[in-house]
Amino acid sequence: MATTSGGSFWHRLGRVMGVTATAVIMAGCGTMGGGTQQAPPAPQQSSAAPQTQAASPAAAPPKVDEGWPRWGFTHTGVSANNVTREFEQVVAGRLARTPMLQNQHIMGFGALNPEPYPGQYFWEDLDSRMNVMRQSKATPVITLCCAPDWMKGGPEGPTADSAWAEHLEDAPYPEFFDEFAKLSATVAQRYKDVKYFMVWNEFKGFWKDHSKPADYKGYTEMYNKVYDAVKAVRPDAEIGGPYLGFDSNAGGDTELRGDWGVVNQNVLDAFNYWFENKKGADFIVVDGASVTDAHELLPDEFGAVAKFADVTKWLREKTGDMPIWWSEWYYEPEDGSTNWAEPKRLAVQAASMIAFASSGAATALYWNPQAKEGACRGCLWDPKSGSETKTAQLLDNFVKWFPAGAPIEDVSSSEPSVKVLAQPEQLLLVNTTDGDVTTTVDGKEYTLKAYEIEWSAR
Repeated sequence: MATTSGGSFWHRLGRVMGVTATAVIMAGCGTMGGGTQQAPPAPQQSSAAPQTQAASPAAAPPKVDEGWPRWGFTHTGVSANNVTREFEQVVAGRLARTPMLQNQHIMGFGALNPEPYPGQYFWEDLDSRMNVMRQSKATPVITLCCAPDWMKGGPEGPTADSAWAEHLEDAPYPEFFDEFAKLSATVAQRYKDVKYFMVWNEFKGFWKDHSKPADYKGYTEMYNKVYDAVKAVRPDAEIGGPYLGFDSNAGGDTELRGDWGVVNQNVLDAFNYWFENKKGADFIVVDGASVTDAHELLPDEFGAVAKFADVTKWLREKTGDMPIWWSEWYYEPEDGSTNWAEPKRLAVQAASMIAFASSGAATALYWNPQAKEGACRGCLWDPKSGSETKTAQLLDNFVKWFPAGAPIEDVSSSEPSVKVLAQPEQLLLVNTTDGDVTTTVDGKEYTLKAYEIEWSAR
């Protein structure tokens, strides 16, 4: 992103609320194709003893574009454009009231193969998702992932049903890196209102066995070709990588660790190689879960989210304070073992977002697990009516009150179990316990019910 900010916080807030920001494209890739959704990073195991050293505090947040929302979401296999035209308009109209970042992959997650034959393009799905973003006054982002079948050993033509599940995550063969870079540049030329691109997704195809080192040289070679190709046709475009999952284990011996666990050394090796050998980057892209690869929440579900802050601080220090983008983030075990009631789930989500804001993350994109019907846990709109959910309300409030550049003030709670995030005009309080709590914050007494989230004017 740009390195100039300028203007007061309230001017930037006005831009977030009422003006469509510059468009964005991210280059990444998903897990499942067509109408499927992506799961969090695959589990790893470690038998080493746990460590408790956390990253040192970072300085003030890095400068970002004026009015940068910080918060947004990724469209997955199902989105507003996959129901009816009327439904799409309802959702887009609601989203337009609080414009934010929105991301779409070029293949998978609701988008069919964009180049079924070399040089022959199919844009219908990408166009449809981009239209939703424009209707909703979003800052659009496109992830440059995944690759057409013929670039990774498959046949030419539209992707077969079986290939979505079996081969979507395959990386292009090295002899087709140039072709993937050309496709990426073609996307950038077509969607000129998109400024930001993320390259690939979670080293998919470049890291098949997480117990072994990733093919970080292969990924970096492809990234550099994409970087050059996109910059050649769109010098104004801004590009980020490596979209690497910061997996962690209960134990280990690496420099990046905390009460939440230890980041895998293979992750750090992959990041360091890319960072030292990239042609260039305008921002840093990572993702991850507060949960360990063995589905553990250490020391507990609320303590585990400190990982997001510690990783952000480590990255800012490592990269000379470049803007840090979290392309995906997860806070529940993927094995379904928690089965939290909705108030608790929302409280842990809010605590996660506090970690991003307090550590100076420039961007955090929520992976929206949308569905067409039935119960939709964590979704941003009701599958039947299109009305906003409590998850959407939480996201909206963070966009309104804590965009990038919002001045975070040091305000504490008399009761340590209540997490607090403060800026000059607004307080956010989160009760992290399953019982009522009375606390004094900013000179005022509050009583919060179990896992209650409260927004309060100052």
